Amino acid sequence: MKTAVFFHAHPDDEALLTAGTMAMLAAEGHRVVLVVATAGERGLAEIPHGDELGAARMNELYASAARLGCARVVRLGYADSGLAADGGVAQDRPENAFIDADTEEAAQRLAAILKEETAELLTSYDPAGGYGHPDHVMVHRVGARAAEIAGTPILLEATVNRDPLLKAIRLASRFYPKLDIRAFESAYTAGADITHRVNVRRHTAAKRAAMAAHATQATGGDGDRTLGALLKIPPPLFRYVFGTEWYVRRDLPPGTRLKHPFAHPG
Repeated sequence: MKTAVFFHAHPDDEALLTAGTMAMLAAEGHRVVLVVATAGERGLAEIPHGDELGAARMNELYASAARLGCARVVRLGYADSGLAADGGVAQDRPENAFIDADTEEAAQRLAAILKEETAELLTSYDPAGGYGHPDHVMVHRVGARAAEIAGTPILLEATVNRDPLLKAIRLASRFYPKLDIRAFESAYTAGADITHRVNVRRHTAAKRAAMAAHATQATGGDGDRTLGALLKIPPPLFRYVFGTEWYVRRDLPPGTRLKHPFAHPG
């Protein structure tokens, strides 16, 4: 049995990016540990920003983790930095916001967990933080340093294959002219740079259940949000759309194509 630590910025990030891999590893008998930097206190929801929302989202995280077979859930203790209207850093962010954390201090906190668990694998995010959320960019920085401190042998950056995403966005822009394609051109990771394509189709039911656990994030603002819309996808199509999860391992040569998080080239 090996231990894998999945590091995320907010509750619900794990469900969208890595839930299938987490469920797969747990089903194989590995120990899966979920770490979040924040409680998501500033997420868009019907509950106002603050401790009440954070508590609700942490409860949702525990429910999601249970559906995925996680052995442990840890919060690093930082506050959700929020997001400005233009997608940048919010100016009214709270004290102790993750984006303002000292990278070395945060990495030491995460590294302590990696050492305690004798983790052989850590996941973080790609350098862009996926779609650019400041807390996601911090996950990339903190994760990279924590793996270095702890000597964790495998560091995988959770991402999405940008190529089919861009094709879909370009197609959608024909019907929604106001859709800004440029915002997606540097998001996530180009397919040529992805080293791991993990087939999680057998575990998409667990992934869907994990997503459904985050009820506060399914609505808010003007109506259904991305999570709510995704949960309306019929199960067969859902299995196809979410049947692969993507990662980048930077210490492997270009062109590497692996199908399991613990796999080695050759």
